[in-house]
Amino acid sequence: MASRNNAQAKLNQVVNIVGEALASEVCSIYLLREGVLELFATRGLNQEAVHVTKLAFGEGLIGKIAENVETLNLDEAASHPDFAYKPETGEELFHSFAGVPIVRREEAVGVLSIQHAEPRKYDDVVIEALQTVAMVLSELIGNAGLVDERAGAVGRIHDTQPMRLTGLKLVEGMAHGVAVYHQPRITIEHTVAEDIEAERHRVYSAFDKMRDQIDRMASQAEFGGGEHQEVLEMYKMFAYDEGWSRRINEAIDSGLTAEAAIERVQQRTRMRMRQIDDPLLADRMHDLEDLSNRLLRIVSGQLGSAAQLGLRQDTILIARNLGPAELLEYDRRRLKGVILEEGSLTAHVTIVARAMGVPVLGRVANVRRMIGEGDSVLLDGANGTLFVRPTPSMQEAFDAKLTLNQKRRAAFAAMRDQPSMTKDGVPIALMVNAGLRDDVSALDVTGADGIGLFRTEFQFLVSATLPQRERQQRLYRDVLDAAGERPVVFRTVDIGGDKALPYMRQDEAVEENPAMGWRALRVALERNGLMKAQARALIEAAAGRVLNVMFPMVSEPWEFDEAKALFEAQRAWVASRGRMLPANIRYGAMLEVPAIAESLDLLLPNIDFLSIGTNDLTQFLFAADRAHPKLAERYDWLSPAILRFLRRVIAPTKQAGVPVTVCGEMGGRTLEAMALIGLGIERLSITPAAIGPVKAMLRTLDRAKLQAEMPGWLDRPPRDMRATLSDWAAANGVEIA
Repeated sequence: MASRNNAQAKLNQVVNIVGEALASEVCSIYLLREGVLELFATRGLNQEAVHVTKLAFGEGLIGKIAENVETLNLDEAASHPDFAYKPETGEELFHSFAGVPIVRREEAVGVLSIQHAEPRKYDDVVIEALQTVAMVLSELIGNAGLVDERAGAVGRIHDTQPMRLTGLKLVEGMAHGVAVYHQPRITIEHTVAEDIEAERHRVYSAFDKMRDQIDRMASQAEFGGGEHQEVLEMYKMFAYDEGWSRRINEAIDSGLTAEAAIERVQQRTRMRMRQIDDPLLADRMHDLEDLSNRLLRIVSGQLGSAAQLGLRQDTILIARNLGPAELLEYDRRRLKGVILEEGSLTAHVTIVARAMGVPVLGRVANVRRMIGEGDSVLLDGANGTLFVRPTPSMQEAFDAKLTLNQKRRAAFAAMRDQPSMTKDGVPIALMVNAGLRDDVSALDVTGADGIGLFRTEFQFLVSATLPQRERQQRLYRDVLDAAGERPVVFRTVDIGGDKALPYMRQDEAVEENPAMGWRALRVALERNGLMKAQARALIEAAAGRVLNVMFPMVSEPWEFDEAKALFEAQRAWVASRGRMLPANIRYGAMLEVPAIAESLDLLLPNIDFLSIGTNDLTQFLFAADRAHPKLAERYDWLSPAILRFLRRVIAPTKQAGVPVTVCGEMGGRTLEAMALIGLGIERLSITPAAIGPVKAMLRTLDRAKLQAEMPGWLDRPPRDMRATLSDWAAANGVEIA
């Protein structure tokens, strides 16, 4: 491969060796040439197709592997939606297909694939063998100059024009700074080991150094205990995982250098991440990839992350993803914001960033292609948007909004101790939603009346193992202590479905619609050991105090009855041991499933309070997955269908004397909150950031005047209910944010 003259012969030899070793009828190599993937060598396909068959990035299975830098393993290639038939290859005879990217400088420069006539899924050992060969090929073809010189920039968009990008709001806030890439590219120069024992020693030494770094960072973290400490402890557990180090050693045994072995295991991790439907488990896999990057930098001796190089000015950090320890390395005086291609609300980096007060925007597609190092970036976390290379007018508008937000926050802070009451004197309870121990601090910051929804599952989601009853009890006691006299409503664990726990795997087939599947109270009643432990933890934590317990996703009255009976049995057990009990236990149900609205006459006599969960309720009413990008904004909370349904629920609930609260995003938006108050709602549980704007709205609202209008609007709906409500608010001086 040192000479381009015999490169073709060498590639021909490689496909034959691989094909024979794997007993594969087809083995092919595609390389990036002039911006397309060209069939360079094959065993099994028509030889006339060599240098003739070409695929663009994203075209066909080969193009999709290169575009996503991912592995494909298919038992029936033609059934894949990205399959593209090339008649000159003669591949119609073959069914099964596996392909791995040939990666150089973190970009795909080619694809290595195999095919069989018989449909089959390839074993992990076959995929790992292909990945090993692809790594060696990367070094060889790079040295031979067979790929485009600009291959490292494939797909990168070079642009100097202003650009607006959108993403998922992970941590709120506004920030301005220059773009800095978190991680410089690590080039693996050599893949084949000359001395296996020497490579093994290098890995052992790198592991020791990495673990020392993690221990030091964990001990120097500026925030105290709570979930953030649990996050770092779980991260340390990954760093000391023997299974991970064993897989790297096995890769070295196959003849790879230390760097190549780490990269091969990392590629395998990435492939598993793309196959994982469980978002929580995928988040934990990101922590392992973070550690892999750290280990690779140590063993290679190459320059570290931007944090280790030091930030020289106000910075917006750009990364595909981050681990919690990597974020902690940055100078908090210079780090103003973070933008991720991936990320989620439950990821460890999100939890740590929230504690640090750093705004984060996630799920920004192709961000590393759209933003260049040194570009000016404006991050608006509240709206989930960012502006790259802004014009002076964009910068001016951003600065004005930032100033306005600062003034509004100051005004909301000044209003903190004022009563949440309408202009005509009707008190409205404004409570916050929470899920972590540190969220309780929002009570004092916002002046909220209590916690209307404490999501107990968050403790389960950020934990590496099932939280024991004692840990749960400590959390619940800490929350009640911090809340003082203000009420806290604990919702029992809402897990399962799209909140699956990696340590509670189910044997059932993958659910097509997890939001409507085996989750929440359905899971808790089946696995009642989990609910018994939580019930006892809550009862003992609330000794001498009022305990408010709410059951999620109640579909039938008997489900509530069974859950309450389980709690009462645990109360009797605690009493039998002579321990102090809560002064009172109030039981509530969360109305998310529309069916329970038809059984309110059976449910209301047995409950102490009702909470309406508008997030799930809306998607169930409209049969619309709220996570679907085409449906997320299609259905309006101010639709007559939603408002009429709520009116039908609120009327009998108030008549029965049962307090009713609205929990969810709907109550946190000022116009929607105004409509809810017009329907008779007097209790809202919303995000801490929404307390100020909603309080400002209701203090300018004449509820009696609004309630006089609502029946007419609902009985004879206007064409645009949102516009009608907005016009009414403007005409009556109601402050709508």
